[in-house]
Amino acid sequence: MLPTDAIPAPTDSDRAVSPALGAVVLVGITVAVAVVLGTVLFGQAAALGVSPPTASFDVAAEGDRITLSHEGGDAVDVHALRVEISVNGEPLAHQPPVPFFAAEGFHGGPGGAFNPETDDEWTVGETTTLRVAGTNEPAPEAGARLTVDLLYGDHRFASLSTRIDE
Repeated sequence: MLPTDAIPAPTDSDRAVSPALGAVVLVGITVAVAVVLGTVLFGQAAALGVSPPTASFDVAAEGDRITLSHEGGDAVDVHALRVEISVNGEPLAHQPPVPFFAAEGFHGGPGGAFNPETDDEWTVGETTTLRVAGTNEPAPEAGARLTVDLLYGDHRFASLSTRIDE
């Protein structure tokens, strides 16, 4: 057994290391938890802020021309709108950016609400038309089933379907 006077007494510099290190670790953990919690809460708040409008629409298709009509309900902010078009269940290779003019896969600019020169809101009674170019696939053919999905942010709020007329 060692005599007690053989163990050196702790100095003031030895004692300060543990509390200082503990304080740094505690602050680091607090900051990390705050960052994670803030990210989760902010992400949920942002998701709650994007609620899709309540509205009804109609679609008609003749050859390469697609006509969409806003039949009733809320106005739709076209800058928050995303449109996905498919023919017989197969999505078009080039989807229309909204609003747009002279987009890849489409003839010229759309008429109506999807044209950037019109108002930012698509309201009841307004119609928009667009023409699918022959360079876009699959080509809309008479008798095929055309489906147009309208999305607001990540929320699909309308799915329209019709047969393509000649």
